[in-house]
Amino acid sequence: MISVDELRAAVGSGEIDTVVLALVDMQGRLQGKRFHAPFFLNEVVPHGSEGCNYLLAVDVDMNTVDGYEMSSWERGYGDFAMVPDLATLRRVPWQDGTAMLLADLKWLDDEGDVIASPRQILRRQLDRLAQHGLTAYAGTELEFVLYRDSYEDAWRRGYRDLNPANLYNVDYSLLGTARVEPLLRRIRNEMAGAGLVPESAKGECNLGQHEIAFRYADALTCADNHVIYKNGAKEIAAQEGMSVTFMAKPNQREGNSCHIHFSLRTADGAGAMYGDGPSHLSVTGRRAIAGLLATMRELSLFYAPHINSYKRYQPGSFAPTAVRWGTDNRTCALRVVGHSQHSTRVENRVPGADVNPYLAIAALVAGALHGIENELELEEAYAGNAYDDAKAPRVPATLRDALALWETSPVAQDAFGAEVVGHYANNARVELAAFDAAVTDWEMFRGFERL
Repeated sequence: MISVDELRAAVGSGEIDTVVLALVDMQGRLQGKRFHAPFFLNEVVPHGSEGCNYLLAVDVDMNTVDGYEMSSWERGYGDFAMVPDLATLRRVPWQDGTAMLLADLKWLDDEGDVIASPRQILRRQLDRLAQHGLTAYAGTELEFVLYRDSYEDAWRRGYRDLNPANLYNVDYSLLGTARVEPLLRRIRNEMAGAGLVPESAKGECNLGQHEIAFRYADALTCADNHVIYKNGAKEIAAQEGMSVTFMAKPNQREGNSCHIHFSLRTADGAGAMYGDGPSHLSVTGRRAIAGLLATMRELSLFYAPHINSYKRYQPGSFAPTAVRWGTDNRTCALRVVGHSQHSTRVENRVPGADVNPYLAIAALVAGALHGIENELELEEAYAGNAYDDAKAPRVPATLRDALALWETSPVAQDAFGAEVVGHYANNARVELAAFDAAVTDWEMFRGFERL
């Protein structure tokens, strides 16, 4: 991390010549501009920049689509302001002579927040939490599958017959992960150079699947680190002639998860979830987890935002199907871990690696607040195999199911407001319409000759 004065010195010495200003879109991707560094210092730092407001109103393919109140052909697709958050300024070791930072989004006419911006959605939930004297901390565990094919080659081959970096299950294998350690090491070290705090790397179950873990942080910083790492890992892999995918379910084997570890602290920094109750939980901890359970289904659109997200939820896959909580129980949607004031936390195992971290953490905060404000009682911890619990509420099976729950959710309306609920409901409808109109490989193989 660097200050503006340090950036100015690095620009003066010729060490840095490019500054990337990035916003986070609905899909959790970084979009923005690259600035000539002197121009950034002289113009963008004091005045900000602009970007077309369609960046929060397009699909994954960047198609303009109907149904968004804030941005449309009728409204002229104007600009919003990209306001640099100078606290996020950092070097980008994997791009020569480059620094980057994130932007908050405001409207040009009245300087009000762009309500549907993911970063602003999370900020508002954290403000609500602060009214209770609490702050949120989080850590995201992103899994990815690594291929020895470049992104361009994978595209040209229709993503068929790709070459995974490992040909067998390398979960915790030091021998197997050593095959790709040069890339993993580069990602770890260069993320450290960008201000993140790497902890470890390990193999996972799918062929070529790996996870690099980073230290937890306050909720907003965690989400910022997540999107910078995800974008940077793709850029580094591409530089090495390889590719990584963070799809939730890239094939029939184990999917890519994004387990989110979540905890609350008091104003003086003490852990608020630790106590003398079951599983070392305090009253606040029990109520927060009860709220997460109560809202899991109706807020699942923020945990699993895409068609493909729901393909992960298979019995015995380490992706949850039952909305239960347990003490160190990986079959449950919520897993409570830790045995001290600062380590006690809940792990939400529902999100996949395709998640937008700002929206997912915002949903966690909203769910926890629902439990705290309504003084919900926590059910007993589930001790067995939650996949076999026929009485448990289930994680929604499809995006269509999740959309129906989201649109009728009183909690979503109260926590996020009608504008956000409508905006992200439209995003889901756009994806569903695109998928419903597509002819898939599954249909071709099943029906070309035999039907």
